[in-house]
Amino acid sequence: MKIALIGSNGQLGTDVMKYFKDKGEDMIGLTQDEIDVCYPDKCGPVLLKIKPDLVINTAAFHQVDLCEEEGESAFAVNAVGVKNLCNICLELDIPLMHFSTDFVFGADTKRRKPYTEDDCPGPISLYGISKLAGEYIIRYMLKKYYLIRSCGLYGHAGSFGKGSNFVDLMIKLAKDGKKIKVVGDQVLTPTSTKDITEKLYELIQTNNYGLYHMTSTGECSWYDFALEIFRLAGLFPDVSPITSEEFASKANRPAYSVLDNKNLRAAGIKDFRHWKESLKNYIDSRSAK
Repeated sequence: MKIALIGSNGQLGTDVMKYFKDKGEDMIGLTQDEIDVCYPDKCGPVLLKIKPDLVINTAAFHQVDLCEEEGESAFAVNAVGVKNLCNICLELDIPLMHFSTDFVFGADTKRRKPYTEDDCPGPISLYGISKLAGEYIIRYMLKKYYLIRSCGLYGHAGSFGKGSNFVDLMIKLAKDGKKIKVVGDQVLTPTSTKDITEKLYELIQTNNYGLYHMTSTGECSWYDFALEIFRLAGLFPDVSPITSEEFASKANRPAYSVLDNKNLRAAGIKDFRHWKESLKNYIDSRSAK
């Protein structure tokens, strides 16, 4: 299968590129310098020349706080860019794989039960709204699509545009002897890009199109996540929990955004391992480098 991977040098794209290549897929990696999804004339000719069997889009404006200030840019990438890719996929009659986020939820402030794909979204930030707009565009325009919601991603390539991921940042701050404060009232599921990549490959073999949650199993707060990072890394920093109000970010974030991989299991794909097991694997492999 010939696959065009947009964002091949990003945190998720890097793992997808390597794993799919190792599986024998014909991967054409496209970076931001080679394709711009925001403009039809900067993405259409590129993909029409390649003529892939599948487009995987990992491009996103995902700097959550910056989205509050640069809403037009967020929608240009997360919604208009998605529309442009849908048009190309329709012309080529091929499926699109696109990535969304747990931030499409959050309006239900009392929620403490994992969200399934059947639950009604309710974003509380411009980032979440822009990503949900991209979801609706795909579901409106295409019949052949894989729409993936993930949560708390971390991988060896770091987070493109942020320069790091939460795990690496915590380890760096601890080693630098910094006093660390981490939000303790936002509950999520940290998820390894390596684990997602393996499930993505399984999914495209099924040709079961639709909306899928893809996260590790289990849940924790960002503070609990940080404590587990320090424990596994053998670090003992000065760390304390703070509230979302004390953190005072520009964008609102869900107090609870744990996802249930219901549709993945229904497709006959085994569920993810627990987030603690994945984190141990990541830290062990990080230490071995």
